[in-house]
Amino acid sequence: MNLQTFRYAASGGGNVLLGFLIFTISFKYIFLEKEFDFGFYALKGHTAALFLSFCVTFPIGFFMSKYVVFNDSAIKGSVQLFRYFMICMFNLALNYILLKIFIERLHLDEIFSQVMTVVIVVVFSYLAQRNFSFKAAAPGEDN
Repeated sequence: MNLQTFRYAASGGGNVLLGFLIFTISFKYIFLEKEFDFGFYALKGHTAALFLSFCVTFPIGFFMSKYVVFNDSAIKGSVQLFRYFMICMFNLALNYILLKIFIERLHLDEIFSQVMTVVIVVVFSYLAQRNFSFKAAAPGEDN
């Protein structure tokens, strides 16, 4: 395993654990495993927990990726942030869709479903971040 993959696994793994912890605590104790009503829209507890977890882990994940994992990237920070955000939005949508399928269609446990979705999303995320958001410049290439 090369250093970049190790750093991604360590920092990403920590961020995933933080996200899972936030998801679990908020689902069980903040949203009480029930629908959360904003007054104008109601979210199922697992969906509200997913969005809360995302709001915390998004900035942490970006800074860890930019400064620890993919620090060899020559792409401007604002471009990296935009690309990272786009991939995270796709990941969030993928996570949301998979949770809907696992929980609402297959009637699997919410926590177990989140674990399964995280495994799927992490593989896609690493490949997308490495090859798109924080792509290292080729020799002689200027971004």
